[in-house]
Amino acid sequence: MKKILLCCLVFAGLQNVVAQSSKEGEVCYNPNLIKDTTKKSIKSKTVAMIGSDSLSITYHSPGVRKRVIWGGLVPYEEVWVTGAHDATLLEIPKAIELSGKVLAPGKYAIFSIPGKKEWIIIINKNWQQHLASEYDQADDIVRIKVKPKKQGLTERLQYTLQYQEQGGKGTISWAWEKLAWEIPFTLK
Repeated sequence: MKKILLCCLVFAGLQNVVAQSSKEGEVCYNPNLIKDTTKKSIKSKTVAMIGSDSLSITYHSPGVRKRVIWGGLVPYEEVWVTGAHDATLLEIPKAIELSGKVLAPGKYAIFSIPGKKEWIIIINKNWQQHLASEYDQADDIVRIKVKPKKQGLTERLQYTLQYQEQGGKGTISWAWEKLAWEIPFTLK
């Protein structure tokens, strides 16, 4: 009963955070649920609990705003921060396995190389970078090929983390414009 009550309180707290508008310097937990009044990218975050620790992704969420995204704003076959401004930050409290590679607890950057049919998702050890201007392939920990799926419009770029305590498996999901991809991970 205590666990259910705690989960309800945490969920209610997150709903209040989600319902807030994203003001300068604040972090938004779902950039697609707020009243979108800015042309700027919104500082956003997604979190999944692993026991008493949290796995998180912090990123800047740009909007589509009727722009051509793929092959336009985001060129094909070039390294991209998979967000806006600073490199997208992945923080893991415990070792996880992604595509056969074990990542030690710590901070990492998420980059990608979008393609017309296939993307390369990159986990890079240099997590403190602005855009892809400081990106160095020598710092890559793992590269994962994914085929994005078509979906309905997601106006603001959004990451989602899911984790199941039972089985120790989870997913990192991403969606923007009319594309989405997902990468499974396993707790080690």
